[in-house]
Amino acid sequence: MTAVFLDLDGTLMDSKPGIVSSLRHAFKVIGRHDLAEEDLTWMIGPPFQDSFRQIGLGEPDAAMAAYREHYIAGGMYDACMYAGMMEVLDAMNGSGARLYLATAKPHAYARKITAHFGIASRMQKEFGPELDGTRNWKGDLLAFALEATGETPLNAVMIGDRHHDIAAAKEVGMASIAVRWGYGAEDEWKDAAAVVDHPKDLPAVIAGLGLG
Repeated sequence: MTAVFLDLDGTLMDSKPGIVSSLRHAFKVIGRHDLAEEDLTWMIGPPFQDSFRQIGLGEPDAAMAAYREHYIAGGMYDACMYAGMMEVLDAMNGSGARLYLATAKPHAYARKITAHFGIASRMQKEFGPELDGTRNWKGDLLAFALEATGETPLNAVMIGDRHHDIAAAKEVGMASIAVRWGYGAEDEWKDAAAVVDHPKDLPAVIAGLGLG
């Protein structure tokens, strides 16, 4: 049967409130009040180290430390599951699919979140980068996950909302499905095998790929 790798932020859950509030806190701590007032939604998904470089942040380590302090203090739980998503996970499990978490969020945080919201019990294994940045690029993460699980790319699919989810899947030879309810945009999904509008559509779209 199909192996389904699932992104977390913007795919399984709306994590925007906690992530954005933690980013705003971090930018204020390092004195970048201009950044704290911007729309930071675009930063949700890709590794922050990449986004910090993109905006030319002069103190990325200080910003990351301040972000993590605020996030751990409660921001990580300021989120909610997308409506119907838990039922979709149960349906996919019931069909025999093997579910794995594949998130750009460090697994030290991701596993606390998935346990808190009841996601962990639906997953066979959960994968995320190390706190030191190892496997920050999702292509490296998926390659590691495939090796760790013994799954083959031709029988697997990556489901996510941002360009790095789709590009990483392509890099390892895996199909991908983009979701519209997250934080991505149409131009990020050109290499996806399908784009879905609602969580309830996922099981049928996955079955239609004929991967399992």
